[in-house]
Amino acid sequence: MLDVIKAYIALTKPRVIELLLIAAVPAMLQANRGSIDLLLIVLTLVGGWMGAAAANTFNMVADYDIDQKMQRTRARPLVRHTVSKRSAFIFAWTLTVVSFLWLWLLCGSLLAGVFVLITIAFYIFVYTKVLKRRTPMNIVWGGAAGCMPAFVGWAAIAANDPDSSPWAWWQAVVMWLIVFFWTPPHTWSLAMKYRADYERAGVPMLPVVAKPVEVTRQIIAYSWATVIVSLLLLPAASWLYAIAAIACGAVFLVMATRLHNKVRDGEKVKPLRLFILSNNYLALLFVALSIDAALGLETIGVALGWSPALFG
Repeated sequence: MLDVIKAYIALTKPRVIELLLIAAVPAMLQANRGSIDLLLIVLTLVGGWMGAAAANTFNMVADYDIDQKMQRTRARPLVRHTVSKRSAFIFAWTLTVVSFLWLWLLCGSLLAGVFVLITIAFYIFVYTKVLKRRTPMNIVWGGAAGCMPAFVGWAAIAANDPDSSPWAWWQAVVMWLIVFFWTPPHTWSLAMKYRADYERAGVPMLPVVAKPVEVTRQIIAYSWATVIVSLLLLPAASWLYAIAAIACGAVFLVMATRLHNKVRDGEKVKPLRLFILSNNYLALLFVALSIDAALGLETIGVALGWSPALFG
């Protein structure tokens, strides 16, 4: 019984969900700077978790054939037949329906529920079914689904705050863009490590179809885009976030550039280091933004005399 429970948990890809939900918390705190609605945050995270878990479970059902060919995924529940495809499919649909109703009825945000449905549909029908197996740019456009927690979190707060300004939604868009541009270097550095796996499964990840030096060149480009976009939030935050964004961004860029230089010079590289660092970068960036928002520190934009309506 315990093994079956563990198998269903594994279907949801809990480590991936942690990364996805980390964008929802700063969005909720930023949407209501200086005030913490802990109950709403917890409820939204639970609803968002179920939505992400549904998407990941559907993904495992759809990728059953290629998961059998990849060393990295051979331990997944469907491959090991710990859970049947039919049971996983029912589990995913149950999570989808409950997630939507949870966000709508318990969190009071129909829009948040709709965002979750859009995320699941895009992740499965656009990324998994079409992009993943057909183009090396799969993760670039497919990564759009992983950015949605920022919108879900912001929508939940906006629905429960009558004073919420529609002009402040630009911050959720920026957080969406941060995760969007961060996803390629994060994923490609992992794909460099498991290139043979993807090639064996016939998945045209960029490291499979392009030379390593071109892959790392793309990694640098998207890393720069990530850091630059993260700085767009400076007017809506204080010095605390500014220091974190600049410092963490500098380390991220140095590591990405170092990986590229070593590949260009023909040296042996360990791309997994950048993968791990990218996780830490995103976590530290959003933790800093969360603390900044929770403390309600004066924003740089307000200090400069910009309209408060732009910040919440």
